[in-house]
Amino acid sequence: MQDIFSIKDKIIIITGGGGGIGNFLALEMQKRSGTVYAVDRIFRSKSKKKNLFTITADITNKKNVTRICENIFNTNKKIDVLINAVGVTLPNSSDKEYSYADWEKTIKTNLTGPFLISQAVIKFMQKQNSGSIINVTSINAELGFPNNPAYVASKGGLKMLTKSLAKDYGKYGIRVNNIGPGYINTKMTEKSYENSKARLARVKQTLLRRWGEVSDLLGPCLFLASDASNYITGQDIYVDGGWLVNGLID
Repeated sequence: MQDIFSIKDKIIIITGGGGGIGNFLALEMQKRSGTVYAVDRIFRSKSKKKNLFTITADITNKKNVTRICENIFNTNKKIDVLINAVGVTLPNSSDKEYSYADWEKTIKTNLTGPFLISQAVIKFMQKQNSGSIINVTSINAELGFPNNPAYVASKGGLKMLTKSLAKDYGKYGIRVNNIGPGYINTKMTEKSYENSKARLARVKQTLLRRWGEVSDLLGPCLFLASDASNYITGQDIYVDGGWLVNGLID
């Protein structure tokens, strides 16, 4: 009996694959017999695992992403899944004006990069009349958080980019969806996690009364990457422990 949740033999590209959420997903999907291409500017170590390939590149460069996607398609004759897990956050202190340099870097990394590589991948997914693009957004796509306008704007923009691409390319069998993490324990959030007051405040905001772990994102990603989600597109799945629906604090 076929397992509709299987990603066996799927060709998967993961941006931000050098660390945090992207690296975790790359390793876990490789374990489940997917062929994974992890793309990032920096890798702490090169993969020596079967069917897990690292590509050092800047995805905000259109020529880079075009070349990467062409090479992957020519090698495998298909591209099944793109997961945009790339992301940076550059908050500032409340008494300073947010810098244009931080704005530009954040928007380019979190929004322009996913747009460019999605465009490049879609050209090949159109040929095969199938494909799944998964954009990792954030609860910041729904809520304003202090002192970090570029991150909030980029994740809100990525959320709506997903819906735009889903609208334009659904006729080719291409599905585009969002996964929006809440506070996940990664290097990006370690400053908050290591501050006991901040860590507890975030615990209290969630219905499940805990921080998320990267492993909490695996199930939703496998679902959207697999044939189990063949009739789902343009949707937001928030993996936030109930943060967004909590409303008034007890």
